[in-house]
Amino acid sequence: MSLLMPWIISGSYYEVCNCEAICPCRRQGGRKGERSSYGTCDFALSWRVLKGQAGYVDLSYLSVVLAGSYCEDEPGAPWRVVLYVDERGTLEQQQALRYIFLGHAGGTTLRNFARAIGEVYAVRPAQIELHHASNQEHIAIEHYVTARTDRSVLSDETVTCGIPGHDRPGQEIIADVFHVDDGALHWSISGRCGFASSFAYSSND
Repeated sequence: MSLLMPWIISGSYYEVCNCEAICPCRRQGGRKGERSSYGTCDFALSWRVLKGQAGYVDLSYLSVVLAGSYCEDEPGAPWRVVLYVDERGTLEQQQALRYIFLGHAGGTTLRNFARAIGEVYAVRPAQIELHHASNQEHIAIEHYVTARTDRSVLSDETVTCGIPGHDRPGQEIIADVFHVDDGALHWSISGRCGFASSFAYSSND
């Protein structure tokens, strides 16, 4: 892993989960978030790396998605996840994305979210299609994951999410499609919330 250090990545971010909008987990107007709408959170988080480097490995223009679920009433609320890494990447690039987004390489990803991961069901190289244009966001991963924005949610207050970081205000959305079908992760819902923003992570954070 030392060959992948230091690392730095930045780009666009889009997520969908089963909470009602505006997701109660988010900060609104700087106020701390609360419990998820239903106590169990089913989610898909997506990152489009526009610029990135891990050691000598270039990570620019590669995509990553983390799908998972957690129950807030379970001790520690561990995330159980599948990580999808861009099949267009080389083995070195896919390995770097795996280390970074599962938190094994430390830095911002570990601090912001990866510390919560309790079980990794699988890491899959996959055909990932991400579109992060405002109000047109969607995620498509073969037959595993589909999510698509229906409309934005207006708010008089700044809305932030801890995964891209609370220093990155973004846009709350309503998704008209959110489907995941991969082993233990299985749901299909609509009319629930999502969030679009940018991200900038590094090993030095």
